[in-house]
Amino acid sequence: MDARVLDNFCVVLYRPRYPENIGAAARCCRNMGIPRLIVVRPHRLEEERMLKMATHEAKDLIETMSVFDHLEEALAPFHYVVGTTARTGRQRRPTHTLRDLAERLVDLGLNNRIALLFGPENQGLTNSQLRLCQSLVTIPTAAFSSINLAQSVMIVCYEVFMASSPDKMTWPRLATTEELEGMYRHLKEVFLAIGLDNPQNPEYWTTNARRILGRHGLRPRDVKLIRGFCRQVLWATRNKGHLGD
Repeated sequence: MDARVLDNFCVVLYRPRYPENIGAAARCCRNMGIPRLIVVRPHRLEEERMLKMATHEAKDLIETMSVFDHLEEALAPFHYVVGTTARTGRQRRPTHTLRDLAERLVDLGLNNRIALLFGPENQGLTNSQLRLCQSLVTIPTAAFSSINLAQSVMIVCYEVFMASSPDKMTWPRLATTEELEGMYRHLKEVFLAIGLDNPQNPEYWTTNARRILGRHGLRPRDVKLIRGFCRQVLWATRNKGHLGD
């Protein structure tokens, strides 16, 4: 295995309820070569309970993990975010099988920071949180679909680990979550300015833009181009009364 492929991977736990699951997730990361753990708005951070499950081998992941209050802030520096969900539907269709996605992620991993995002044990990630993701995955199960948080982390990290190998193709650096979110806010402003407004679903056009653009792995220059287009449209709409002068 080429260890460099996994250097840019990180597991992100959003609102984990139990310190033991944080510790167990750290152990999974150590088992599968994922070097970093982030926790966002945990219910409790009890070091002794986390370390008991992490064991001595993953102690450093607990000691160096980053803790954030806001998910968007935690994901801001990442170029590609994978969200996990057990519930599917029109708003949250998985975009890849886990195994196929893992192969793409290791291709991306040499030049891009990848976040593997997991939601709270009792309810998972909401639609608004999943909008921050470029891909969604569901872990297939038989009749009983509920999987412990640490088990989910292990399964996803295992697939990434198994897909990592030398001589993979490399992808260029992608736009970060922070850059993408700025672009989507800019697009939403354009949609409102030109009358693309759906009172029953104010996020309709932005959600569809996320779905379409999120498939393509936008690079920073792509984001700049789209935002340049947005600026021109907004300038034109604000000055339309003067265009004939």
